[in-house]
Amino acid sequence: MATCVVRDWQGKETGETTLDLKVAKESSSNDLMHRAVLRQQAHSRQGTASTLTRSEVRGGGRKPYKQKGTGRARQGSIRTPLRPGGGIIFGPKPRTYNLSMNRKERRLALRTALMSRLKDLIVLKDFGKSLKTPKTREIVDLLGRLGIASDAKTLIILLKPSETIRRSVRNLEKVKLISADQLNVFDLLHANSLIVGEDALVTIQEVYGND
Repeated sequence: MATCVVRDWQGKETGETTLDLKVAKESSSNDLMHRAVLRQQAHSRQGTASTLTRSEVRGGGRKPYKQKGTGRARQGSIRTPLRPGGGIIFGPKPRTYNLSMNRKERRLALRTALMSRLKDLIVLKDFGKSLKTPKTREIVDLLGRLGIASDAKTLIILLKPSETIRRSVRNLEKVKLISADQLNVFDLLHANSLIVGEDALVTIQEVYGND
């Protein structure tokens, strides 16, 4: 069980909360998270790259020129891979890059990744409740109050981000906003700092704490 300090919009401590999630053994945790990241990246690939083989290239129904007497190498079709515009040898075809991973392993990898980032995790109470209109400056000022560098990759996890918060964050290149149900291993490990809404942390504990 880990204890996290809860801060308000001004960055001041307002209390504490606990996070208790089952994690993988130290000997296998790195391998588990690595496989989870590879799976996530593989699933993001479209796999739509496609080239034409010589049987699919248009034309080539007749011999380009006679067999002998031209001084050139013999050719039977303009669709040969040896000619410009011909077919592609062993070129890519549409395929799926999906990797299999058990549901229990995926959830364990997610819990392990989150617990491994506790030292970089900041729990915030009532994130953005005071924002009435979208203001990027408010988010920048918040990061400064929390001691997060402007060039640091920051992940913000909220229960249900409002449109006002989304529009306030979207212009910040180094800041990524996701909802609690979009939690994933890659984003947890990729960010330098994590900001989690207090209500989002409670939901994460409820969803993942029962395994």
